[in-house]
Amino acid sequence: MKTALSVAKAWKIAVTTSILLMISLLTAAQTAETPQTSAPAQQTAEASQTPMLQQPAYQPKFAGDPARSESEAKALGYMRTVLRAQKEYKKKNDKFASSLLALVHTGSFTRRMASPDRGDYTVGFKPNKDGFDLTLTPKELSADHRSFWADEHADIHADEEKAADERSPKIK
Repeated sequence: MKTALSVAKAWKIAVTTSILLMISLLTAAQTAETPQTSAPAQQTAEASQTPMLQQPAYQPKFAGDPARSESEAKALGYMRTVLRAQKEYKKKNDKFASSLLALVHTGSFTRRMASPDRGDYTVGFKPNKDGFDLTLTPKELSADHRSFWADEHADIHADEEKAADERSPKIK
């Protein structure tokens, strides 16, 4: 009986070892198919021959969406939320809010939205005697990370070369 158990155990160990050996060989074969070099010059040459991976083109969120990227869509959505909250605030208080914190719980404006850090953008808010100026400035200005400006008239202006202001082109 001991010999039958010993033979069965030996057979089980042999099968397990064979399976592990096959897995190791397959892994080694896959690694051999994708060579890895450590020479920086060779990597640079290969990188220059390989086309850069581009992010997929921005998919508009609605008909007439003026955003050029996901970051812009989020920034514009934030601006629209602030502008709607200001409109509601003025209806209730006969004046515009003097800070973003004053807008908390007006419309869908939350406490977290009062923070000036909005991902790829930084919020600027300045009250003035007639209303307010709202700016969203990208951390890196580019064609798909434009700066935005709006005031109490609720027209949003954009600029891809400098900080947007009332003279920048209006977006739709």
